[in-house]
Amino acid sequence: MKKARDAFRTISEAAEELCLPQHVLRHWEDSFGAIRPMRRAGGRRYYRLQDIELLNGVKVLLHEQGFTTKGVQKIFSERGPSYVSELGRTALAGEVEQQKSVPVEVDRQQLEELLARAHSLKTSLHQLRETLFHPTPN
Repeated sequence: MKKARDAFRTISEAAEELCLPQHVLRHWEDSFGAIRPMRRAGGRRYYRLQDIELLNGVKVLLHEQGFTTKGVQKIFSERGPSYVSELGRTALAGEVEQQKSVPVEVDRQQLEELLARAHSLKTSLHQLRETLFHPTPN
């Protein structure tokens, strides 16, 4: 029997709903201070709907958008837990999030230098391959 949407969930139920191991949820509690499930006597965790949404937002940032733990911590400090919760809420609702990542300014000159270096490396690799696999007779 499926629980009501706003029912409390144990750590095993929350982990199953989010398709994550339980230890990941505990780790995220330590890493991101905004994640604070309710605790009963004996330390048993109970996750509310808003906790699930917040955890799912962290999952979206880490697993889908490729942020590091430090990057997500920065998002928490700059944009707040409500932003992360909204990402999780949107993902749980099955909606496609238009913003895939936080916009980053690109230094055009540095990008062009990197592209030129990559092209040079590619040319060198092609020459090396030709030398190794199609040697010229002596």
